Amino acid sequence: MYYQYKKQFQQALVEWFEQEKRDLPWRKTKDPYKIWVSEVMLQQTRVDTVIPYYNRFMQEFPTPEALAKAPEEKLLKQWEGLGYYSRARNLQDGVREVVETYGGKVPDNRPEISKLKGVGPYTAGAVLSIAYNKAEHAVDGNVMRVLSRVLLIDEDIAIPKTKRLLNKQLWS
Repeated sequence: MYYQYKKQFQQALVEWFEQEKRDLPWRKTKDPYKIWVSEVMLQQTRVDTVIPYYNRFMQEFPTPEALAKAPEEKLLKQWEGLGYYSRARNLQDGVREVVETYGGKVPDNRPEISKLKGVGPYTAGAVLSIAYNKAEHAVDGNVMRVLSRVLLIDEDIAIPKTKRLLNKQLWS
């Protein structure tokens, strides 16, 4: 019975997304580098704010190689206004690892992509699921809030015990 409801919920969620999704530049690509850049820019920043930055950034640094060899001053100038400059530095460090270790190809598995500087569980899951079409989870605070309501979990989702409970419900 639970499996049937889970499948119905999944189908309803996908249908809702197909109807409501916004036309965003990073949704027009399967390039893992470009998706990675968008995910980093979107951390603690509104989507509407990110769009012009993302477009300019991709014009300036269209490939991992271009970002890897860019001087830090140029990188930070492109990032100016997004704040949290450590995100830009970590992104460039991670991209340099991709260029040096993986020949410019973003790893397509969680263990390797998770080793890259600045790539946490959410970003890894987002890149793997979007770019590589892998069945990987990307669970952020917004997803946890929605799912805690669906699963009738009343406890604070910021508490590790609640996160474990939610993860147990999601992945069992």
